Amino acid sequence: MIWQLDLAILTLVVICAVAAISVKDLLSAAILFGAYSFMMCLLWAIMGAVDVAFTEASVGAGVSTVFFVAAVFRTTRRSMD
Repeated sequence: MIWQLDLAILTLVVICAVAAISVKDLLSAAILFGAYSFMMCLLWAIMGAVDVAFTEASVGAGVSTVFFVAAVFRTTRRSMD
């Protein structure tokens, strides 16, 4: 196993997680959450848990991200900040 690849993907996972909780825009947070789920999918696949990676890709990066983006588009702003 190439540990540099593991470390690079783990670093991207942490960056996506911190960015998703610190960004103010909801659409950006939903997209960053999808990127986080995709990076976790890659990490699971590299570690050999292909079934968990497939589930993470389909549910986490796929369906949940689509639902979050659809929910953001269906909401309205109450104030301009």
